[in-house]
Amino acid sequence: MVPFLPTSVLHFILVDCGEPLTVSGNGLIILTVLVDVRLHRPMYWFLCHLSFLDMTISSAIVPKMLAGFLLDSRAISFGGCVIQLFSFHFLGCTECFLYTLMAYDRFLAICKPLHYATIMTRSVCNYLAFGTWLGGTIHSLFQTSFIFRLPFCGPNRVDYFFCDIPAMLRLACADTTINELVTFVDIGFLALTCFMLILTSYGYIVAAILRIRSADGRRNAFSTCAAHLTVVIVYYVPCTFIYLRPGSQEPLDGVVAVFYTVITPLLNPIIYTLRNKEMKAALRRLGGLKEVQSPAPNK
Repeated sequence: MVPFLPTSVLHFILVDCGEPLTVSGNGLIILTVLVDVRLHRPMYWFLCHLSFLDMTISSAIVPKMLAGFLLDSRAISFGGCVIQLFSFHFLGCTECFLYTLMAYDRFLAICKPLHYATIMTRSVCNYLAFGTWLGGTIHSLFQTSFIFRLPFCGPNRVDYFFCDIPAMLRLACADTTINELVTFVDIGFLALTCFMLILTSYGYIVAAILRIRSADGRRNAFSTCAAHLTVVIVYYVPCTFIYLRPGSQEPLDGVVAVFYTVITPLLNPIIYTLRNKEMKAALRRLGGLKEVQSPAPNK
């Protein structure tokens, strides 16, 4: 059973408004990339995967939240709890791998432009994207099976907004020290490895951008990279707050979890469309609006 906490009214407003905007915003990005042939490139192919993940991770958690807020139906079956935890970690881990893959794609595009087309072929992109989903599946199977091997003999009240590892560990009637340590090491290792790979990629990218002579070229490259880095930071901060503090029982964890499942997927399409000129131009073309050309400077 999921409790109705004092902050539930605020959460209901965020969830009720955020879910439709998340689905429509990310759906619009997918539609734009599929329709506009100018965006049929690896970067936007991976962006479609990210948008689909954001739509799915929000839809896996938010409907049950809304049922609790609106219908006072806060009970969830044991099987439903297993599915919810598996789905959340499967999608979240896949997203973590995908951010790393997107950083690698930008590294190749900016630092190895002459070899980019021969390296990032369609088949390679498909294999890499499949690898992120496979990695998320393996991670989630491990975490879910490890958590639900514990005995749960009551109480049956989850002090959280959905079934997640910190809340489930508090319900177990056995010593959870090993589980907390394994969760910390597993998620910490994956998150730290991916984050370090992203930082390394962007270290090379920044060095390459600074060597670009054209001011417009530097501006466009920085704009694209800034969008991705912003999304990565928004993803990693709440993830670190929730999972890399073993044994934490702070009420604020639930608030951060709502941000992680509702606000972060909502911000991604906003960040990418505001910071990416190609996406903004494609959205204007999709809406039938003419692109406005800046007047050439007088010589």
